[in-house]
Amino acid sequence: MIEVHFVSADGTTEKIVAAAAGTRLLDLAQANGQPLEGTCEGAMACSTCHVLISGDDAARLPPPSDEEEDMLDFAVGASRASRLACQILPISPN
Repeated sequence: MIEVHFVSADGTTEKIVAAAAGTRLLDLAQANGQPLEGTCEGAMACSTCHVLISGDDAARLPPPSDEEEDMLDFAVGASRASRLACQILPISPN
C-alpha cells in the first residue's frame, strides 16, 4: 500500500488515502470523494480528470505519452505539473 495525498484546488483541504500499487489515480480519487469527472472513463478523449502532480512525485512517474500531452492542451489551468489522472497508476514508494 502507498499513501496518496489529495489537496483541494484552493490548497485548503488535504485528504490522505491508501492505495494498492496499480490502482488508477482516477478510480482512487472518485472512490474517495474527489471532484474528478473522468467523462471518457479513461479513454483519454477528454481532460476532465486533469490534476497537478506536486514536488518530487512528478519525477517518479513515467512521462506522459504524446496522446496525454495532446489532451492536456484542452485542460483548464494546465501547467508543467499537469497530468490526466486516468493515466496515472500509483507506484510503490521505493
